[in-house]
Amino acid sequence: MHKHYVCISTARPAIHQMKSIYIFLAALFTAIPGLAQKTDSTAIRTGKVITNKFPTTRAFDLQYDQFGPADNTTKILGQLFEKGKIQNHYRAKAAANIILYKSKTQRFFITNSFRYKYEFFAFGPMQNATGINNRPDVDFHYFANSVSGTYFGKLFKKNVIYNATATVDANEHDFQRIKGMVSAVVVMKKSERTTFTLGALMSIDPSSIIPIVPIATYEYQFENSPWKLDFILPQRFLIQRPLFENGRLSLGTEMTSENFYLSLNNASFKGIYELNQLGLRSGITYEHAIGKGFIGTFRGGMANLLSSRITERGERTNRYVIENKQDPQWYFNVGVSYNPF
Repeated sequence: MHKHYVCISTARPAIHQMKSIYIFLAALFTAIPGLAQKTDSTAIRTGKVITNKFPTTRAFDLQYDQFGPADNTTKILGQLFEKGKIQNHYRAKAAANIILYKSKTQRFFITNSFRYKYEFFAFGPMQNATGINNRPDVDFHYFANSVSGTYFGKLFKKNVIYNATATVDANEHDFQRIKGMVSAVVVMKKSERTTFTLGALMSIDPSSIIPIVPIATYEYQFENSPWKLDFILPQRFLIQRPLFENGRLSLGTEMTSENFYLSLNNASFKGIYELNQLGLRSGITYEHAIGKGFIGTFRGGMANLLSSRITERGERTNRYVIENKQDPQWYFNVGVSYNPF
C-alpha cells in the first residue's frame, strides 16, 4: 500500500486537465500568425509556425528530462501520510505527427498524433506513522493517440482556425479514456512586428473543471532589435532571439503538465486512478538546426510544482484523494526533432 501512495505523490503530474488544454491550445493557436503571410498554402504556413514554436508538433520528436532531488510531502484525504525525498526522477518522451488528409484548397486537413511517455522514480527513506521505510524504484508508461480536423476560414473578414480533436489514451495494461476538444481562434491583429489572437476551447471531458477556456496569444518583435516577445496566456512568457548562424535562444517561464495512470489494489484504494500535475519551468532554452531538417534542443533551470493530485479515473481534479507537495528542483531537458519545414 505504501508503495502505491509514494508513487502517486512523487510523480510529476497534477492538474493535468488544465495543462493539457493549454498546451494543446498553444500549439494550435500560435499557428495563426502564419495565415497573414503572402506565400505558400495556408496549411503549410500554419505548419511552419506551429512546429517552430512546439517541438512535439513536429513530424518526430524525442525528449529526455532529468530532475534533481526534491523533498516531498504526501497527504491522503487531507491527512498527512508521509514525508521523504525523491532521489532520482527522469522522463523520456516520443511524439510522431502525420497528415492523414489534405484538401485541394489546403484549407482543411486531418492529422494524427501519437505520444509515448516513460517515467522513472527512485526514492530515499520515507517517514510515516510506522517509522522510516524504504521504497522500491517504480516506473510508468503512458500512451495517447489523437485525430484532429482543422479548417481555415474567415469570420468578419478575419482569419479563423477551427479545430476538433479526439484523443484516446492508455497505460501499459489497457486503454483508459476518450476525450475531445473543439476550438476556434481569430487573428485580431497582424502587422510587421505584432500578432495578436483571441479564441476559446471547449473540452468534451466529464472530468474537466473548466469546460470552456479563453485563449490569447501575443507576439511582438522589438524595433531595431533581435529580441522578440512570445506570450501565450497562460502557457508561456518568453523573450527570444537568434543566436549563432542556426540557433535560437529563449529566456522565460513555461507552464507544464504531465499525467499517467496507476493501478491500485490495497485496503483504501482499488481500481484505476490518474495522477495529474501542473508546474512551471523557468530558465533558458537553446535550439540549434543540425541539418537536413533535424533540430537539437537543450533546456535548463528550475521546476516548481504548483499542484500534484491523484483522482479516480475520469474524476475532476478538485475531487482528489491524494495530494503531493514538492520543493523546487533543478532540471535539464535534451531533445532532437525532425521538422520537414
